[in-house]
Amino acid sequence: MAVPGSNTILLLALTITVIQALTPSHYLTQRDVERLKSSLNQPFSNLETAFYSILGLSKLGAQVPDVKQACTFIKSNLDPNSLDSLFYAAQSSQVLSGCEISISNETKDLLHAAVSEDSSVSQIYHAVGALNGFGLPLASQEALGALTARLSKEETVLATIQALQTASYLSQQADLRGIVEEIEDLVARLDDLGGVYLQFEEGLEPTALFVAATYQLSDHVGTEPPFKEDQVIQLVNAVFSKKNFNSLSEAFSVAAAAAAFSQNRYHLPLVIVAEGSASVSHQQPVLRLQVSNVMSQPLAQASVMLERAKSSSTKNTVLQQTAFTPSGDHFDLNFMNAKPASGYYDFSINIEGDSRYIANVVELKVKVSTEVGITNVDLSTVDKDQSIAPKTTRVTYPAKGKGSFTVDSHQNFALSFQLVDVNTGAELTPHQTFVRLHNQKTGQEVVFVAEPDSKNIYKFELDTSERKNEFDSASGTYTLYLIIGDATLENPILWNVADVIIKFPEEDAPSTILSKNLFTPKQEIQHLFREPEKRPPTVVSNTFTALILSPLLLLFILWIRLGANISNFTFAPSTIIFHLGHAEGTKV
Repeated sequence: MAVPGSNTILLLALTITVIQALTPSHYLTQRDVERLKSSLNQPFSNLETAFYSILGLSKLGAQVPDVKQACTFIKSNLDPNSLDSLFYAAQSSQVLSGCEISISNETKDLLHAAVSEDSSVSQIYHAVGALNGFGLPLASQEALGALTARLSKEETVLATIQALQTASYLSQQADLRGIVEEIEDLVARLDDLGGVYLQFEEGLEPTALFVAATYQLSDHVGTEPPFKEDQVIQLVNAVFSKKNFNSLSEAFSVAAAAAAFSQNRYHLPLVIVAEGSASVSHQQPVLRLQVSNVMSQPLAQASVMLERAKSSSTKNTVLQQTAFTPSGDHFDLNFMNAKPASGYYDFSINIEGDSRYIANVVELKVKVSTEVGITNVDLSTVDKDQSIAPKTTRVTYPAKGKGSFTVDSHQNFALSFQLVDVNTGAELTPHQTFVRLHNQKTGQEVVFVAEPDSKNIYKFELDTSERKNEFDSASGTYTLYLIIGDATLENPILWNVADVIIKFPEEDAPSTILSKNLFTPKQEIQHLFREPEKRPPTVVSNTFTALILSPLLLLFILWIRLGANISNFTFAPSTIIFHLGHAEGTKV
């Protein structure tokens, strides 16, 4: 029988999981984009590297430093008899402004002849891409027929991706539905890695090329790709998880995928990050968010709404349905106007403005910091039998108490104080509140925890007779420190409050007072292993071995005296196996 409310709890857990899964954990920061440009901007060694460099930079909105020189390189290295060379040259020249390449009729015939069932998918892709790049006419339906027939014989991931790329060059009048359906087949072949990444077994480059080819073809035919929202984010994480690339082609594939994720008609994954740390304070009350695509290009036209802000500890909602204010390339929210207490808050943020947005609902943890103040600090010595009135001295932070406080076995030493928010005056209960006593002579340190009472007044009381073991009954002058710390405090405190003279009974005092430093090496431990047992003399061992072997020697002697004939013994496998089996049987 289900526990009442369990379904609600499960639904909530699933909702939170989905929200977190739809948030990209990897993307290209502006520094990553510059690094990728640097990887692509390499000297040309051949037309293939020129193609990766020129087109890769264009995907990132850049171009080669010298367009004219690049065009000259392409023309001088073009091989009119090579499909690969023609493809690289045609596609590269399209990107370069004013770079026109003329080809002969023989080369045109070569390209048209390559678009046939006898060619591989790669050859068809390069031939169709070259014809498209040179602006030459192409019978799209015939090319589609050849591509479909050849693809049925090549079912590899790379061949299918090249088929998608080829189809994007064909006319929209051709029936491209069969090729478009291959996208769904490729999606089924992706490996899901822990619900975070989605990629092909072949690695990063095919995955990135698949993303680029899918969106290119989908935009061409006007059909939304069969990606679920979480699959889009998983592909984003897989493609951008790597920042350094093994080859120029791999860098090109990532650039092509980045452009596809940022400039397509159907899906636009968002990256929402806080500028700096996600924290606000009275000195810095504004939470600033950057909303961008996967290339960290700001989306200034977006609308950012805070659905709700809840305290992580109390679960109380302190602010809801509040819009962020656009400020240049960022969005600002003055959260301190809501007068939140210091601590952590869970923000639910919704981004609107474009139906293509994916990962537009995010959860963000925001820290509200403040400054702590110490008030009502009282130091007291209390007589145990209460025959003498307590002696109390008030100390004001950050000053040190005047004089010394003396405590012996007949008295208790007490410290009380309050912690408040300097900005609001509200009471604070930080996570770390310690009292440290440091022996000025030996360096010994004893640390205690100060606990608040029901009125949030911190109290610490030291009974020297009960705590003497912790001090090793070492009398002397101790420096009293108060330590206040918390992740939400901008001014953690280490305060030298006063000097306290602690006197233990002389009969409990140690004979020698040793300096106790917690940070000095301990005495080395010497481990003694058990000594090995004494072995018998060598003569005894040799005699025993001879006695064991004597029956074998006696056997040979008897064979010689009896005239045993072993000349007919054969070393055939069957003979050897028989005698070995007989010997084993005798031994048993």
